[in-house]
Amino acid sequence: MLKLEHLGIAVKDLSEADKCYKRLLGQEPYKHEEVDSEGVKTSFFQTGDSKIELLEATSKESAIAKFIEKRGEGLHHVAFEVDDIFAEIARLKSEGFRVLNEEPKIGADNKLVSFVHPKSAHGVLVELCQEIR
Repeated sequence: MLKLEHLGIAVKDLSEADKCYKRLLGQEPYKHEEVDSEGVKTSFFQTGDSKIELLEATSKESAIAKFIEKRGEGLHHVAFEVDDIFAEIARLKSEGFRVLNEEPKIGADNKLVSFVHPKSAHGVLVELCQEIR
């Protein structure tokens, strides 16, 4: 693992959350993006070397919609940047972690992503991400 890349926060209304985090962080988001494959709209704020990703569901079937329905708004995942996502997936599997998608997929912010099940990480959904080169 290289560093904390971002914290993902599930929100009901991205526009309202953007206003809140703009006031909280004293800056505008640097990017908005829709990820159709995940059924989300995202907004990113830079915070030093890390980021905050706000996520709003675009369909009732998306993981974010189900998360909010079950738990309400809040911290959804912790993302770590890695150099080689394939090697890191293999390493984590060999350590006994339950990887949700062994084949990385294209995520937001020009990243390949894979997730580790929360039951493998004391209740926290962990995202691995690697810059698409």
